[in-house]
Parts: sequence; structure tokens; C-alpha cells
Amino acid sequence: MTKKETKQDQVNQTGLYWPGKRTEVERVFLPFQTVETVNESKADREELALFRQRGEPVPGWRNKLIWGDNKYIMASLLSEFAGKINLIYIDPPFATGADFSVKIKLGDLEWTKEASVIEEKAYRDTWGRGLDSYLQMMYDRLVVMRELLAESGSILVHCDWHVAHYLKLVLDEIFRQEQFTNEIVWYYRNVGLKVKAKKFHAVTENIFWYTKGASHTYNEVFEERAEVSRQPEVEWDPVKRKTVTKKDASGNVIYRNLIDRRVQNLWDIPRIAPTSGERLNFPTQKPEMLLARALTAMSDEGNLVFDPFCGSGTTGAVAEKLGRRWIMADLSKFAIHTTRKRLLDIPDCKPFEVLNLGKYQKAKLKENGVTRYIDFILKLYRAEPISGYSTIHGKKAGRMVHIGDVDSIVTEREIRDTVQECATAGTKSVDFLGWDFEMGLHDLVDRIGDEHSVRIRLVQIPREALEVRDTAREEIKFFDLNYLELEHKLKSKTLSVALKDFVISNPEYLPEEVREKVKKFTDYVDYWAVDFNYREDTFHNIWQSFRAKKHPALDTKCSHTYEDPGRYQVLVKVVDIFGNDTNKLIEVEVS
Repeated sequence: MTKKETKQDQVNQTGLYWPGKRTEVERVFLPFQTVETVNESKADREELALFRQRGEPVPGWRNKLIWGDNKYIMASLLSEFAGKINLIYIDPPFATGADFSVKIKLGDLEWTKEASVIEEKAYRDTWGRGLDSYLQMMYDRLVVMRELLAESGSILVHCDWHVAHYLKLVLDEIFRQEQFTNEIVWYYRNVGLKVKAKKFHAVTENIFWYTKGASHTYNEVFEERAEVSRQPEVEWDPVKRKTVTKKDASGNVIYRNLIDRRVQNLWDIPRIAPTSGERLNFPTQKPEMLLARALTAMSDEGNLVFDPFCGSGTTGAVAEKLGRRWIMADLSKFAIHTTRKRLLDIPDCKPFEVLNLGKYQKAKLKENGVTRYIDFILKLYRAEPISGYSTIHGKKAGRMVHIGDVDSIVTEREIRDTVQECATAGTKSVDFLGWDFEMGLHDLVDRIGDEHSVRIRLVQIPREALEVRDTAREEIKFFDLNYLELEHKLKSKTLSVALKDFVISNPEYLPEEVREKVKKFTDYVDYWAVDFNYREDTFHNIWQSFRAKKHPALDTKCSHTYEDPGRYQVLVKVVDIFGNDTNKLIEVEVS
């Protein structure tokens, strides 16, 4: 700004400004990888495989649950869904004190799972520079959300007093002030407040409703209220009366009449009660009644609803029950897992896909070259690099370290070659670090190691590694592959599969008081599923069992009857209480 210029000269429109504000939004397109399909019929699966084999688009609709950064997810959705989403609901983080830790139950015990590196990075990027970085994060995403909305579509932005006044100005800029339709106030009647403060307790949150085009979907919604006293009726506020007698615990009549009155912008909906079957102990979980009212009013049956901050999956669960199609996304792997279980608990839940975002970060690692990639992983693993070997890359606490390639699986051949070199060098133990491992490898490593008197550990490189900026300061948890033992029997054309043993490889990540209370191996299993006809493509969830509030016990056996004879591969997926997958492959021949 020159000496003659003033702030008034620089700013030529009303709006919200912050240091470093960018209005140009980066769009990076990444392919989606379908890692699991759930509730697919046999006929749908055959059709799915046929079209994917030909490289053709799959016909029909499948709801989608996507793990990854919603900034990249939304940009990648544009090619197919720009102008096609009818309703977007977002409940983004809006408190500087928020974190990503969640409470997890292990048997009768409860412990707190800390945020992953990916989630911590999101927290840094959101609040790392204070309010400025939060507003830029929201601005970038809201711009793309507007492009995804249909012309008759709406967006609902859920916030509270921390950032509501700032977000209102950002929304005015992106969606235009004249497209602001309502401020909905959620009044949740907070009870049992124990903290005394010299201010009024907050018992409301805000939902800003914006539309995109000249017309939008709106369906009148009525709510049932007690008619305590007659009030003057106005033409625009119709009521429907019905006689109902309500009594308190002592038998005293509280009221005799109910009225259905048109819902206005004050939504009196209680929070989820601690004893409610709906409660999942997810820190940001909202009541289904709140979302049901929004979806009923602002979308029609068959419409497409999108929630890029899905958390525990309330939006998708309500959309499923109300006959809406849905797409949900979240950065937290635990949120995706919680949502998957929640959807499966809905009777007659329609088929849906679980997807990951493409290997964008892996591609970036590869661009840096093999040497720099290996050095990066060794630093994260706190191992020292060594030279002079063809398959051994480092050393840690007396153990050799081999790093699997950035974009391929660790194979049996790779392990045999490395173990042979370790034996030649006189080394008695080696750690294999990999992103993915060849199916069935866990069952072979002891035999391969015994052949050369070398102890082998298989260690998963966590996806969180892709988000690390400073290897010296940031630490991530490397998990060994868990041990899974199954028992299976084939009688005629019926196969039965049972969990026989499951050993979690890193119990040290659990609090000691929790480890001491573990009574059986199934305490470590949160969810398991079976694909009875795995074809080395997408995992098709044909059967599953998981812990939920309604049914906390875990089924340990399942069965499946084949219609046709032949050789089948059966893939079993177990998800532990940390959210890590362990897979095991069985081959059976049905005569």
C-alpha cells in the first residue's frame, strides 16, 4: 500500500478479511480406491465385477463412505458430482480447544484413544496459526461445496458462538448474502450444569442455511407440542389438535392435549441422553432427531446428501432411514469404522462402498527418489541407515531393517532374499516395514526364518507417515502385524469359519490398567467380516459381527452355503480396537 492509498481504497466490498487470505482454491483430482463393498447381493456383485473388468462405469447407485482429507475428496468428486448434490450438511470443528481423542470400550473398561498424526496435522493446519488458518480451511472447502451443490440445493453449516459470526461473513461472500435463507437456532436445554461462571450458560448452537439457486427444496415440518395454554392463532401458523393425556410418575395429569405446530427456526431438541441407545460416545455426535428434521425439510426422497465431516455418521444414518442417497467422508479412520458399524446396525441398510483416496502422498514420496524415501521411513522408525547391502536398509536395536517399496506389497520372494542376506551377514533378526503385505505371508514367516535361524517381524508402515513434516520432532506408532488364527470346516456345501485366536502385537499402546483386565482374545476384536468368494479385487462384506450398544457380545462363528461347486478363496478381515485391519485367506474346494 503506497503512502497515498488508504484501507478504504484497498477494500471495495463488504466482507471478512484476514492476513494471507486466498480466494483461489487449489483442486487436486485423485482417483478413488474401493476397498470394501457392504451388503451387496450376489447378482450386484457379479455385475460390479463384470463392468470393472471391462473398465466401464458401474451402473446404478451405491452410497459411499470415504476416508481421507475432505479437501481432496471434494475436489475429486467434482468430475462426477458437480451440480448434483441436493443437500450438504457440515458440522466442522469450531472450538480451538477441540481434539480428536475418542473413548473406546474394551470389555467393561473404557480408555481414551489419542489422535493420530493425520488428525493432529489437521488440527495444526486448522488452528496452527489461530483463527486465520481456520477461516482459510473453511473458505477453501466451502468454495468447492458450492460447486458440488445442485441449483436447487441447500447447505447447512453447524457452528456455535466460537466462530458463528465469522463463518456467516464467509458464507455471505461465497454463496451471496441474498441466498441466506435462515439462521436455525438449536436449543438443547442443557441440564445438570455443575460449573459456576459469571455468565449465562450456552444452551444453543447455530445452523446457517444457504441455498444456491433461485428456487430450492422446502417441505413443511410439524412438531408435536403439549398445549399448556391456548395461544392466539395466526394464519401462517396452522395447528392440528389431538387429545392425549400425559401423567407424571405419581399419576398426576401434566397435560391433556397435544398440537402439531409448524416448525420455526428455534429447534427445541434435547441432546443425546447418556443412557440412550443412540449414544456412541463420539465427542461431536449430534442427535438423529436434529438431522431428521433438516433432511425432511430440505431434501426429498431419493435426493443425494453429502457430509464431508461425518464423524460418527449421523447424517448418513438418518439419510439411510429416510430414503435419501448419501456420501460421507472423514479424516479419522476411527470415524469411518464407527460409521460403518452404525450403518450395518440399520435394518435393511442398502449397499454401500468404503473408499480411500488415491495415493497422492505416496506419489510425492516416490518423486523424491528411492534413497530419500528409504531415509525418510528409517528416520520415522528411529533406525539408522546402513550401506553395503542390496536388501537391508537400516538397523535398529541390533535388528536389521528392510523397507518395502512405496507403491507395492512386500512379497514372499522379497522376504526370502532379505533373510538370506541377513543369514550371510550373521544377523539373527530383521524387521520388514511395508505399506501392504502379500496375502498369507504371516503364516510363512516363521518357517522362512527357521530355515536360516533369523527371527522375522512384519511391521505396518502407518498411513499417518504420509503426513509427517518433521521426522525429528514427530513420532508415529508402527504396529506389528497381528496374529490371527482361524478354524474352518466344510461339510457338503456349507463352510463354517470361527475365530480361534487373535494376538494383538502391540499391547504396550494400551494403558497398563486396561491390559491387566483383558480376559480373552476376543476383547481385542472390535469387528470382523468375511468375503466367502474373494477374487483378489475388492473385499465384499458378505457377513460381519461387531460390538454395539444393543449387542455388545461378539459372534465368533459364522457359516455360508455355496450354491455351486468349485474352488473358492475366503478372506477374513478383523479390525482391532485400534482400528487396524488383519486379514487371513482360506482356500476351500466345494465338491
